[in-house]
Amino acid sequence: MNGNYATLISNQSEAKRFLEEIGASPAGVQYMVPKGVWRCIKLRNISDRAANIIKQEMLSKGGEAAVAKEAIMSQGTHDVLIMGTLRQFQRLTEKLRQQPFGLKDVAQDITAILANLETRQWNMKLAHSRILELGSQTKIMGILNVTPDSFSDGGRFFDTKRAVAHALEMTAEGADIIDIGGASSRPGCQIADVEEELKRILPVVESLAGQNLILSIDTFRARVAEAALQSGAHIINDIGALEMDDSLAEVVGRWQAGLVLMHNRLQVRPGQGYANLVDDVIMELQQAVDRAQAGGVSLEQVIIDPGLGFGKTTAQNLTLIRRLQDFRSLGRPILVGASRKGFIGEVLGLEVERRLEGSLAAAVSAAMNGACILRVHDVRETKLAVQVADEIRRANG
Repeated sequence: MNGNYATLISNQSEAKRFLEEIGASPAGVQYMVPKGVWRCIKLRNISDRAANIIKQEMLSKGGEAAVAKEAIMSQGTHDVLIMGTLRQFQRLTEKLRQQPFGLKDVAQDITAILANLETRQWNMKLAHSRILELGSQTKIMGILNVTPDSFSDGGRFFDTKRAVAHALEMTAEGADIIDIGGASSRPGCQIADVEEELKRILPVVESLAGQNLILSIDTFRARVAEAALQSGAHIINDIGALEMDDSLAEVVGRWQAGLVLMHNRLQVRPGQGYANLVDDVIMELQQAVDRAQAGGVSLEQVIIDPGLGFGKTTAQNLTLIRRLQDFRSLGRPILVGASRKGFIGEVLGLEVERRLEGSLAAAVSAAMNGACILRVHDVRETKLAVQVADEIRRANG
């Protein structure tokens, strides 16, 4: 084939580089860049009248839109898959803004999604005026379980002095954030009460607060968050996505802390009730973001987490890592916590203490697919593996 080959262009920066490499004129580069990036956008629950207009308009722009065969004659709602270049989407949204049936809002959503997919870096303001730069380099969040019953290292760092020493050890190994948890959320456990959780974590937070570390608190409780932030913490990592304590958003917003919203279908058997896994997880994370903003948390404070291992089967956890790029549509940094989890053990047939290699594979895959933060037990090994992954991701522009 004389050296001819296909190339996959994922964003406008790559399109610009390819065009410049072949010697296109500056004016030509500027004109053709939006034509060089192909996107597929899935719209959920669109009225059939609106769906048919979208299809007709996108076809007229040279793109494509797939609608349900029933949509032609129906008065219901269906999903729509729109396919085209950025330029075709730009022309489509210009037309949709002039149309009825809620299409102005659809145009606004499409524009926001396309902009979110181009966003690669964030400078997050945290509590106590700390800044967390995300996107250019994958950050490592070291897990510090101050509990007797966590699934992997329960009891190892239950003592405050040992916990503090381990936090400093992880920092020396390359941890960018230390995530302190005082109430295990492993399947089947009895979650510690609020007094016990405070008793476990506050001495650790107070000891580490003067060490110039970024401290995250793994809690869903407003009272615990308040005390920890007052003691020097910067981020609240909420496994309940603001559904387990209605007061938590107000506390986070008032302290201007970072907030991790993790997807978690509470009290549901793994894999149960998903109509479409990725659709549902994205939609429910968006609802969590909406709850955060309604409660006083700025959008710029929010990090999202698809919640690997929480109410998902092994196949579903693997799918979420594979499809992680889809979550960039929400426009927020993505945190992934796969370290030593059960789905890795099931794939490899290994117990928790032998899951390092599987955890590293999941970490590298997540970093390549859009994760900005990895929550891990094995800091040094993950830091080295992800350093190579980051170089690969950034290679050649």
